[in-house]
Amino acid sequence: MEKYKKVLGNFGEQYAAKFLKKNKYKILQTNYNIRGGEIDIIAQKGDYVIFVEVKTRKDKTLGTGAEAVTYTKRQRIIKAAEHYILSNGNCNARFDVIEVYGNIENERFNLQDINHIENAF
Repeated sequence: MEKYKKVLGNFGEQYAAKFLKKNKYKILQTNYNIRGGEIDIIAQKGDYVIFVEVKTRKDKTLGTGAEAVTYTKRQRIIKAAEHYILSNGNCNARFDVIEVYGNIENERFNLQDINHIENAF
Protein backbone atom coordinates (compact mmCIF):
# COMPACT_ATOMS: atom_id res chain seq x y z
CA MET A 1 0.00 0.00 0.00
CA GLU A 2 2.80 2.43 0.88
CA LYS A 3 4.48 1.85 -2.49
CA TYR A 4 1.17 2.53 -4.27
CA LYS A 5 0.79 5.84 -2.42
CA LYS A 6 4.34 6.87 -3.36
CA VAL A 7 3.81 5.96 -7.02
CA LEU A 8 0.44 7.75 -7.05
CA GLY A 9 2.05 10.82 -5.48
CA ASN A 10 4.88 10.82 -8.03
CA PHE A 11 2.39 10.70 -10.91
CA GLY A 12 0.44 13.54 -9.31
CA GLU A 13 3.54 15.73 -9.01
CA GLN A 14 4.43 15.07 -12.66
CA TYR A 15 0.95 16.04 -13.83
CA ALA A 16 0.93 19.11 -11.58
CA ALA A 17 4.25 20.28 -13.07
CA LYS A 18 2.88 19.77 -16.61
CA PHE A 19 -0.25 21.70 -15.65
CA LEU A 20 1.83 24.61 -14.32
CA LYS A 21 4.05 24.71 -17.43
CA LYS A 22 0.96 24.68 -19.65
CA ASN A 23 -0.31 27.70 -17.70
CA LYS A 24 2.91 29.70 -18.22
CA TYR A 25 4.64 28.92 -14.91
CA LYS A 26 8.38 28.32 -14.90
CA ILE A 27 9.40 25.34 -12.76
CA LEU A 28 12.38 26.37 -10.63
CA GLN A 29 12.74 23.23 -8.56
CA THR A 30 10.95 20.05 -7.55
CA ASN A 31 11.13 18.13 -4.30
CA TYR A 32 12.99 20.86 -2.42
CA ASN A 33 14.03 19.26 0.85
CA ILE A 34 15.48 20.61 4.05
CA ARG A 35 15.57 19.06 7.49
CA GLY A 36 12.03 19.41 8.79
CA GLY A 37 10.36 20.54 5.58
CA GLU A 38 9.74 19.76 1.93
CA ILE A 39 8.16 21.54 -1.02
CA ASP A 40 6.84 19.53 -3.96
CA ILE A 41 7.22 22.23 -6.62
CA ILE A 42 8.73 25.70 -6.62
CA ALA A 43 7.56 27.70 -9.61
CA GLN A 44 7.65 31.27 -10.84
CA LYS A 45 5.08 33.36 -12.64
CA GLY A 46 5.56 37.07 -13.05
CA ASP A 47 7.00 38.59 -9.89
CA TYR A 48 5.94 35.68 -7.69
CA VAL A 49 7.73 32.56 -6.53
CA ILE A 50 5.05 29.98 -5.83
CA PHE A 51 5.53 27.16 -3.36
CA VAL A 52 3.21 24.34 -4.39
CA GLU A 53 2.00 21.41 -2.34
CA VAL A 54 0.61 18.63 -4.53
CA LYS A 55 -1.97 16.23 -3.13
CA THR A 56 -2.96 13.25 -5.24
CA ARG A 57 -6.08 11.24 -4.52
CA LYS A 58 -8.10 8.53 -6.22
CA ASP A 59 -11.29 10.39 -5.33
CA LYS A 60 -12.81 12.71 -2.72
CA THR A 61 -14.29 9.94 -0.57
CA LEU A 62 -11.93 10.70 2.32
CA GLY A 63 -11.89 14.45 1.69
CA THR A 64 -10.16 16.73 -0.77
CA GLY A 65 -6.43 16.97 -1.23
CA ALA A 66 -6.41 20.50 0.18
CA GLU A 67 -8.05 19.28 3.37
CA ALA A 68 -5.02 17.02 3.90
CA VAL A 69 -2.71 20.05 4.12
CA THR A 70 -2.84 20.36 7.88
CA TYR A 71 -1.55 23.16 10.06
CA THR A 72 1.59 21.13 10.81
CA LYS A 73 2.17 20.43 7.10
CA ARG A 74 1.72 24.13 6.27
CA GLN A 75 4.30 25.06 8.93
CA ARG A 76 6.82 22.63 7.41
CA ILE A 77 6.23 24.06 3.94
CA ILE A 78 6.63 27.62 5.25
CA LYS A 79 9.88 26.65 7.00
CA ALA A 80 11.26 25.18 3.77
CA ALA A 81 10.09 28.26 1.81
CA GLU A 82 11.88 30.57 4.27
CA HIS A 83 15.06 28.55 3.77
CA TYR A 84 14.68 28.74 -0.03
CA ILE A 85 14.14 32.52 0.11
CA LEU A 86 17.16 33.04 2.37
CA SER A 87 19.28 30.96 -0.02
CA ASN A 88 17.97 32.49 -3.26
CA GLY A 89 17.07 36.07 -2.44
CA ASN A 90 13.99 37.91 -1.33
CA CYS A 91 10.86 37.52 -3.44
CA ASN A 92 7.11 37.85 -3.49
CA ALA A 93 5.92 34.46 -2.25
CA ARG A 94 2.67 32.60 -2.62
CA PHE A 95 1.54 29.21 -1.35
CA ASP A 96 -0.66 27.11 -3.62
CA VAL A 97 -2.13 23.62 -3.45
CA ILE A 98 -2.75 21.49 -6.51
CA GLU A 99 -5.18 18.62 -6.10
CA VAL A 100 -4.71 15.82 -8.61
CA TYR A 101 -7.40 13.16 -8.93
CA GLY A 102 -6.86 9.91 -10.78
CA ASN A 103 -5.89 6.28 -10.42
CA ILE A 104 -3.31 3.79 -11.60
CA GLU A 105 -4.32 0.97 -13.94
CA ASN A 106 -1.81 -1.30 -15.65
CA GLU A 107 1.04 0.91 -14.39
CA ARG A 108 -0.49 3.97 -16.10
CA PHE A 109 -1.96 6.98 -14.39
CA ASN A 110 -5.46 7.93 -15.50
CA LEU A 111 -5.95 11.61 -14.78
CA GLN A 112 -9.50 12.56 -13.84
CA ASP A 113 -9.16 16.15 -12.64
CA ILE A 114 -6.72 18.84 -11.50
CA ASN A 115 -7.73 21.64 -9.17
CA HIS A 116 -5.28 24.55 -8.66
CA ILE A 117 -5.92 26.54 -5.49
CA GLU A 118 -3.97 29.81 -5.54
CA ASN A 119 -3.11 31.48 -2.21
CA ALA A 120 -4.26 28.34 -0.40
CA PHE A 121 -2.59 29.48 2.81
